[in-house]
Amino acid sequence: MNVVIVGAGKLGACVAEALIGGDYSITIIDKNANVLQKLSQQLDVMTINDDGRRLSVLKNIGIESFEYLLAVTSSDETNMIIASFAKKLGCHHVIARVRDPEHMNQFDFIKEAMDIDHIVNPDMSITVEIYKYLAEKYTLSNGIFKSGGIAMTEFPTRRFPALVGLTMPDIHEVLPDVLIAALSRNGKVIVPHGDDEVKEGDFIYAIGAKDRIAEIHKKTHEHGKYTNIHKVMIIGGGKTGFYLADRLQEFGASVKLVERDMERCHYLSTNLKNVMVLHSDGTDISLLEEENLDDMDAFVTATGYDEENLLLALTAKQHGIADVISKVSHENYKDLIEQMGVDMVLNPLDISTSNILRYIQGSKRILSSVLIQGQAEILEVIATSRMNMLGVPIHELELPKDVLIAAIHRGGKVIIPDGNTTIEQNDRVTFFSLLSGLGELEKLMKAKK
Repeated sequence: MNVVIVGAGKLGACVAEALIGGDYSITIIDKNANVLQKLSQQLDVMTINDDGRRLSVLKNIGIESFEYLLAVTSSDETNMIIASFAKKLGCHHVIARVRDPEHMNQFDFIKEAMDIDHIVNPDMSITVEIYKYLAEKYTLSNGIFKSGGIAMTEFPTRRFPALVGLTMPDIHEVLPDVLIAALSRNGKVIVPHGDDEVKEGDFIYAIGAKDRIAEIHKKTHEHGKYTNIHKVMIIGGGKTGFYLADRLQEFGASVKLVERDMERCHYLSTNLKNVMVLHSDGTDISLLEEENLDDMDAFVTATGYDEENLLLALTAKQHGIADVISKVSHENYKDLIEQMGVDMVLNPLDISTSNILRYIQGSKRILSSVLIQGQAEILEVIATSRMNMLGVPIHELELPKDVLIAAIHRGGKVIIPDGNTTIEQNDRVTFFSLLSGLGELEKLMKAKK
């Protein structure tokens, strides 16, 4: 399958890397020759040093033979033009990254007028995940993921303290018909393996037959926990801060938005209703305390600086705020984040990549997918006769660390697999994967040669 990516920035490179190894032939177009040279040394892709807006460039690569075009340059207008041109020239599916808040309420019109199949907005995507966490608290058993005879629920260890200190084999003795698909620990989602222990304070994601999960949910559900949030402070009035403040005020929360740039503050106060916009440096802790930091139900750091976001998130936790969420773009901070106790850390690059992959892969084989805390994904796949994973015992599939086969739905039967389980044709297979493992997962679903 031919895929062309226009724009060799972080998102373009991340999507290309995730698709490598699948049944894809990837071409990357960019005006920066140095960036293309580095990419060609790292990835098995074709690179073209040119302007993707030029019709001659699209025609020369035979755009009509491409299944997908992804336009992810730094300019919204450029992306929309390239996607529209490619569709008119015969590309089957076109995707454009569009970030400007001015376009937020007219995506449907843009798609229809310019014949664009799918629009990706990283800031809106991360906003949706934060909003879900704060407003819905990821109550999985209340309908976020349930399919056929399989269901998944999430609960804190305090509701099932007997699991604390147990490894995965030990838990299998306590809950023989249930698989622990993931643990959420200090804001980081982990796919557990044999020797990993459940620790106090973890949130557990359990998957199994619908009736069995219903029993666990009845035991672990906290009545009254999932209540409306009332007071939220957001640091950073960029696109994410803007979108989130707007969503939360519509929800009914009292929102304080802190932004250091005066011109941006004028824009925010003009375009946001019922939001208190504060012109200040978010690192001014004394000001935050004057603005009743300690009374906040939630605290979100969404500046353009990872270090600042993490520092402020740690400060908020020290002030006893229940829900602290931080936007962090660099993978290098993973180990640090795990030790900080932040409730939720989101990487906009990971979320955008997942959004694009779901669109591309979903048209082929994925029945449904659900994003979990912006870091992991549950995917349902129908096993076809041409897939590499068919008929091979799971322990021989060499599953990457970040991917787990959580359940198999075969006819009317739900199977919680072990290492000797094999996947048969027409099985409905439920995968649990961190976003970093989606590329490896694609290899498992690749068709046999």
